[in-house]
Amino acid sequence: METKIQKWGNSLAVRLPKAFAEQTGIENGSNVQISIEDEKIILVPIKDRAKLLDALLEKIDESTVHNEINFGKPVGKELL
Repeated sequence: METKIQKWGNSLAVRLPKAFAEQTGIENGSNVQISIEDEKIILVPIKDRAKLLDALLEKIDESTVHNEINFGKPVGKELL
């Protein structure tokens, strides 16, 4: 898709089409990481870490819980 760069204050801006935003989960106020690779501008959505953790925790059940592992007595300055 071709689009046009426009001036926004002292910077330049590009509008993301609604379909692009929906497919990537980007919404107003979303944080993105921007970088340049091989003369290409790359935008990567930064997912909400709390939501990612919640999604991972939802997958825990009896089949995914591991037994406690005994590593022996502390030998240095371990916290536990």
